[in-house]
Amino acid sequence: MTEHDTTVEELMTAPVESVSPDATLAEAARMLDGEGIGSLVVGEERLNGIITESDVVAAVGEELDPSTPVSELMSDPVVTIRRGGTARTAAERMGHNGVKKLPVVEDGAAVGIVTTTDLALHLPNYQVNMAHQAEADIVDGEFE
Repeated sequence: MTEHDTTVEELMTAPVESVSPDATLAEAARMLDGEGIGSLVVGEERLNGIITESDVVAAVGEELDPSTPVSELMSDPVVTIRRGGTARTAAERMGHNGVKKLPVVEDGAAVGIVTTTDLALHLPNYQVNMAHQAEADIVDGEFE
């Protein structure tokens, strides 16, 4: 099997960690920290959104109340992919939408998640492309 036909299902982490839309910012932060993960899908039976470490950091920076519901912070609509999608499609979708994590969906529910790290570890050419992109983002030794 080549990297061109590697499926998302082969790369994804499953099951995916989820949180209720009614959960608080504080609860989501504890889950992210406790599980050592970078995102939570919002909605336990249907995918309603996604909340990431970056969202939590931004909320803290804005001094939001820790009891703020996740539903007010989550990204929605969510960029997703089906488990039969290819790694190449996942990489393109991430790049076009400026996201680092794609929930893998089936019948409206998240069944896994694939990340830029998953792609980089399994697709050597993706690592090269990521390195070139990082170089393009650096000017005078600092990220733009």
